[in-house]
Amino acid sequence: MKTGLVLEGGAMRATYTIGVLDVFMEHNIKFDGVIGVSAGAIHGASFVANQPGRNIRYYKKYAPDKRFMSMHSLITTGDLVGKEFCYNEIPWKLDLFDNDTFKNSSSEFYAVVANVETGESEYIKLNDLKDSAQMEYLRASASMPLVSKIVEVDGKKLLDGGVTDSIPLRAFENMGYVKNVVVATRPDSYVKRDERLGAAAIVYRSYPKFLEAMRFRPKMYNDEKAYILLQETLGNIFFIRPSKELDIEKTDTDPEHLEAVYQIGRQDAERVMPDLIKFLAKQ
Repeated sequence: MKTGLVLEGGAMRATYTIGVLDVFMEHNIKFDGVIGVSAGAIHGASFVANQPGRNIRYYKKYAPDKRFMSMHSLITTGDLVGKEFCYNEIPWKLDLFDNDTFKNSSSEFYAVVANVETGESEYIKLNDLKDSAQMEYLRASASMPLVSKIVEVDGKKLLDGGVTDSIPLRAFENMGYVKNVVVATRPDSYVKRDERLGAAAIVYRSYPKFLEAMRFRPKMYNDEKAYILLQETLGNIFFIRPSKELDIEKTDTDPEHLEAVYQIGRQDAERVMPDLIKFLAKQ
């Protein structure tokens, strides 16, 4: 019975996920497969590389840097999150990503991306982030619309996977992962409201299928959340989500705020750890 870990995104809200995953690593919790969306994919990669402490360390140290995520980066490069700094300097020079452990892990790892031309999700298996194309897929998964340039890789035009599949439990089940742990970054009370497309209708006017996906996103998200809650009730999955509202904005780079959200993730994971171990042990 294949075990899977499903990680929602949420930009800096996913600092919560860092806390959860660090506790998993400290308890030697492993999965046959990991699938992440947007920031969930970023943090999932360090989980597969078995690097507890790495993501919160570099977030707190480098997030305030204007090269990390800032209006300066958006204006000067076209990307709110700096490509060169976040996907080259940090992992390969400043706070090394353990690519060898990632490559040799027994866990399969997938990043979810949204194909801008088709308006559909793609689930990209990654096993070597030293490969420039694979790193571009990871970057695409976390490239938020309107504040990121479209990422072009292997002839595809891609953006944030959260637009088309925010919490890909059903996708992972369809891949054969039947015992899944889901980590979300919103509490149960959250309901995604309809939003006007606004500037997106102009920026992506050449990509009508992507615009349709953006329009459909609230319903997609709420349907996925309802499915997850049902599967939790049936005992088919183990669901971890914030025990309270996270006092952080999507683009918050304040180290104290990041640490506070990280600690909530740690506390929630430690609280449910005995039940999680029992769930994973069941045949």
